[in-house]
Amino acid sequence: MQEIVDFIRQLYNSSEFIPLHAPVFMGNEKKYLNECIDSTFVSYVGKFVTQFEEMTASYTGAKHAVAVVNGTAALQIALTVTGVEKGDEVITQPLTFVATANAIVHAGAQPVFVDVDRDTLGMSPESLSDFLNKNTSFNKGVCFNKITGKPIKAIVPVHIFGHPCRITEIVEIARKYNIKVVEDSAESLGSYYQGQHTGTFGEVGILSYNGNKTITTGGGGMIITDNEDLAKRAKHITTTAKVPHPWEYVHDEIAYNYRLTNLNAAVGVAQMEQIEEILENKRKTAQKYQTFFEMKNAVDFIKEPINSHSNYWLNAILFNNRNERDAFLKYTNERGIMTRPIWQLMNKLKMFKNAQTDDLINAEWLEHRVVNVPSSIKILN
Repeated sequence: MQEIVDFIRQLYNSSEFIPLHAPVFMGNEKKYLNECIDSTFVSYVGKFVTQFEEMTASYTGAKHAVAVVNGTAALQIALTVTGVEKGDEVITQPLTFVATANAIVHAGAQPVFVDVDRDTLGMSPESLSDFLNKNTSFNKGVCFNKITGKPIKAIVPVHIFGHPCRITEIVEIARKYNIKVVEDSAESLGSYYQGQHTGTFGEVGILSYNGNKTITTGGGGMIITDNEDLAKRAKHITTTAKVPHPWEYVHDEIAYNYRLTNLNAAVGVAQMEQIEEILENKRKTAQKYQTFFEMKNAVDFIKEPINSHSNYWLNAILFNNRNERDAFLKYTNERGIMTRPIWQLMNKLKMFKNAQTDDLINAEWLEHRVVNVPSSIKILN
């Protein structure tokens, strides 16, 4: 284990505390923030919000992008505009950050958890197909859960740590059952599957710009879609459903104050200007990790899946068992190297303990073995 600690310290050229993923501001962030402040447009009205949306749409290949306050809100609204309502169910995976499941509940639905693949860490198409085949029926074009009697309105696969899941197969299965796909791409800005950016395969996708993401706005999220009507509705209900008028305050439904501020967007524009350099830097870091762990032949480095180009947001390694994992976590954190286990499975949290699941064999296996190692942007020698 000391060899790994020494390698990470050499990699980041630091004898101090090494965080898991720290933000880096190396461009026009301060310049644009000053410009934003001088303009007095610091809330959700301002040129940087529009510019950030346009840059994101262009970069991902989506036709439309709507900036919101965070990734959780983005996922909630994405589910809402695709038709998820109170009393519905949404299928997702248990191996994810809690925001995925929370957003489903915020949208009024209940999560159902199906297993993941060991290589992608994302939703398993086989598990999804098997669950739908065994547990659902059709009535007037709507897919219903035979166990609960509730309609299944959406499927939310997650691209974990920036590694694309087998999204084309998931979309194909969803179409067979007339269910919308909403991609949780919060961690995968700059990741591609079969040459197409994540978040653009389903009806809607979302991105996150939390402080630890590949690029950050401090806090922020983005809804991306090719559907103009869904984009317009997302923008409307995230801006308090205000009917456009030069001075009148008229609102036509109960909605949300979820739009991203111009201040946050100013940082996002500056970060997007550096996106290619950032991604190249992170890829070099991942390659150094991969080479190191292949030489040691004791711990497996989690590589990008087949047909994928990953942003390597968080680098991850795989231990043989939980005891080895826990010993490594203790050893590294006590020595100033921040490492962390993958999240506890959602169905084990008290809020979701009664949720329907399949066997979750792979998710359980991964939960006890995966550890994230420092993955910050760093100018490497």
